[in-house]
Amino acid sequence: MESIVRFSRAECLHLETALRREWLETDGRGGYASSTILMCPTRRYHGLLVATIPGTARRHSFLGRFEETIHRPGGSFAVSMAAYPGVWSPHGHKAIEGFELGPFPRARYRVGRVALTREILAARSQRATLVRYTAAHPHDDLEMRLRPLLTCREADALTASNLDLDPRVRRIPGGILLHPYEGLPPLCITVSGVEARFEADPVWYHRVQYRRDIARGYDGEEDQFSPGWFSFPLHAVADVVVAASLDEPVVDAPALWSREASARVADMEAAPAGFEGALDLGADAYLLADARGRRGVVAGFPWFGEWGRDTFIALPGLTLARGRVEECGEVLEGALAFLRDGALPNVYGADGAGSAYASSDTGLWFLRAVGLFEDAGGDPRLLERRLRPACTEILGAHLEGRLPGISVDGGGLVVVDGSGDALSWMDARVDGVPVTPRTGCPVEVNALWYAALARQERGEKAARRTREAKEWGALRRRAGASFLERFWMPEEGRLADVWNGGVRDTAVRPNMVIAAALADSPLHRSQRESVVEWADAELLTPLGLRTLSPRHPDYRGRYAGPPADRDRAYHQGTVWPWLAGFYVEACLRARSRRKAEKERLREHLAGFAEGLSSHGLGHLAEVHDGDPPHRPGGCIAQAWSDAEVLRAFALLRE
Repeated sequence: MESIVRFSRAECLHLETALRREWLETDGRGGYASSTILMCPTRRYHGLLVATIPGTARRHSFLGRFEETIHRPGGSFAVSMAAYPGVWSPHGHKAIEGFELGPFPRARYRVGRVALTREILAARSQRATLVRYTAAHPHDDLEMRLRPLLTCREADALTASNLDLDPRVRRIPGGILLHPYEGLPPLCITVSGVEARFEADPVWYHRVQYRRDIARGYDGEEDQFSPGWFSFPLHAVADVVVAASLDEPVVDAPALWSREASARVADMEAAPAGFEGALDLGADAYLLADARGRRGVVAGFPWFGEWGRDTFIALPGLTLARGRVEECGEVLEGALAFLRDGALPNVYGADGAGSAYASSDTGLWFLRAVGLFEDAGGDPRLLERRLRPACTEILGAHLEGRLPGISVDGGGLVVVDGSGDALSWMDARVDGVPVTPRTGCPVEVNALWYAALARQERGEKAARRTREAKEWGALRRRAGASFLERFWMPEEGRLADVWNGGVRDTAVRPNMVIAAALADSPLHRSQRESVVEWADAELLTPLGLRTLSPRHPDYRGRYAGPPADRDRAYHQGTVWPWLAGFYVEACLRARSRRKAEKERLREHLAGFAEGLSSHGLGHLAEVHDGDPPHRPGGCIAQAWSDAEVLRAFALLRE
């Protein structure tokens, strides 16, 4: 498999677009390294070493970047870049020759006859980021200077120069050890492959500017501390590997690089060709194992952590669609530690221990993921001993009213109180008020509920528990009849979005497509097809489904501006790529016998490929504008975006 993305010198020098192209390296523990292709940070989340630490699940940024300068006879040149108010400094981008991602970030620079390559890799065997420099030049006295710039803060915070920081440096073999703040682990920086010298020069760099943060309506300036600089010769016959680590100093950085890089290259060579292969290669970025070995899913990078709903929506695509059934079971089993009355807490909470996670559908998405795991041939013992009992418990919690703000009414459908919290996946709030509260019976929540009841009924029949099967079957039939009575609008041939006390919210939203996609549904085939036709006419874009029809007066076609403006647009027209998976599934259930339909869907998915090089490299964006040209926004790498497109490819293969 060739490089996932590649940019020429001319593309790199177009600053407006180059600074919107961001790479991501993950460590498999929830940490990462990330920046732009020019290595110029534009977000507070950018950094070379961003990691979770014991005692909290919140990420912390430790090493922001290196200021890199090459010294040669007759002068020196920079290969790094940063923004300050009104100025770029230094101008390292002028020397760039190109950038590629394949499988890790690689940038090439040239000044005269001097060529330099920088490669970056986040280790997955320990909390360390490796930066390898390779030079080709005719000079014997070429020297490089690296000045580390430290952040040492929570990843979503900013820091200012202060007297609490401990500037002292302890010299260790090959590098230095720093412990700037109590409560955070020490940071080790070592240089391998060459004799390096460290010159102490403690200084604060003031007003480093993050222009993407400022454009999004946030504070975007901070001060960064540098303890000094490393200097070392750059020999044309040897690579230099710089390691920044938290656990302990990296003893043999070239050997660690070789092991980690070989594994990445092997994964890349084994991946399928083309767009699907690139997504497959990037899917592991979201799968993690925490300090206790529990498996989980990161919802997105750089600012999301581990969330229940996102985990269970993304999990089938990240694992089952890639033939990794056992791994799916491990994540589901790991989630049981956090299941409380059918709701998975946000395990990325402020206290690191998990906080109440209010949701009307997290448990239902868990039930769906368990069902798909079972259909894929998942471990029968895990299903029998742990997962099926958890599913029964979740259904019981709904029926017994043990979930805050959630109940089951006399018609057998789930009722959500969204007056204070937005409890469906459309959960944006402005000034504490839900933008789309969806109080009452949301259509996709009740479609998931019906599907869960149908599976529970089949499970009881298979276990020959006749009485229980009859009880679940009666509830399923009642819920199915109520679903059609309340949501189906025969005059229009589609589903309402919410039913509340006899009043329908008839807004055209993609939630009806989710309902039409599920295998167990009250809808018959012609009804599914009618829903798909509405989606084609009102919601479909080349990059997913809009969250609201442009014909609706509340439609917002741009996801831009300060936080409140973006939140108002988040589910009021903004395009979400993850919905493409359910769109493809609904189309196949409605039109599966039509060969031309499958070819149309393959072409539709192929159109997502451009997204791998326009926002987060190698990944699909969280959202896009509802209006053309559908600019990307939100997270640069979103688990359910990548996962659901992967699942859609798998559905088309089946």
